[in-house]
Amino acid sequence: GASAWGSDEDFVGSFSNYGKKSVSLFAPGVEIYSTVPDSKYKNESGTSMASPSTAGVAAMLMSYFPEFTAVEIKDILMKSSRKFDNLTVQKPGGGKTNFSQLSISGGLVNSYEAAKMAQELKQQKAIKK
Repeated sequence: GASAWGSDEDFVGSFSNYGKKSVSLFAPGVEIYSTVPDSKYKNESGTSMASPSTAGVAAMLMSYFPEFTAVEIKDILMKSSRKFDNLTVQKPGGGKTNFSQLSISGGLVNSYEAAKMAQELKQQKAIKK
């Protein structure tokens, strides 16, 4: 899903995908400064902006922790996502809901916490050997 710059009700992009069974987590996806044709830059919005943010965090983890599988990386991303207790947001398409109800993890991608969690998991695996 795509998070927005707004706070409270405006925290989710009005166009975003959402679903407690179909969307893993949210990432910044509104007004992202990005490249466009002819060597230019422009603010763009969409889950097409949020997805690369998440993929970038996954790629960073894979580069530092190549021993982890894709399933383990996804698990780390989901568990380390930032949760927002009692954050009521405007649900895409209308109505209001708690942010935690818009995705499986109920959170926003968090690269710092993901890296910390990956390091801890690596240490746990080393101890088991």
